[in-house]
Amino acid sequence: MIKSVLIIEDDRFIGEMYVRSLELSGYAVEWAIDGNDGLVMARNKPYDLIIVDIMLPERKGDEILSALRGEEDLIPDTKVLIMTNFQQDEESRKAIENRADGYLIKADITPRKLLEIIKGM
Repeated sequence: MIKSVLIIEDDRFIGEMYVRSLELSGYAVEWAIDGNDGLVMARNKPYDLIIVDIMLPERKGDEILSALRGEEDLIPDTKVLIMTNFQQDEESRKAIENRADGYLIKADITPRKLLEIIKGM
């Protein structure tokens, strides 16, 4: 069951919206606004779920996913959701989907829908 969530998202409006919605639903939420800070947080504390944007300052989301789910598989028990509005080519998208537990298009996801997805994980 998911209780703790790390959101790695540089858009302040989106980040605040997700943090507020998740906290109101009872999740313990932490938020990083750049890729380097997010990766450090993900490595230093266990989370049940990490939500990662693809386009981030300092380090891109796919790099974070590779670091967390690479050969070392630093977080084998942690779920990872990738969120983006960036159009990926089919090959890149499939590569990300194979390492993540979900791949979501931000424009299609409301806070309510995100909560439904998380509850179903």
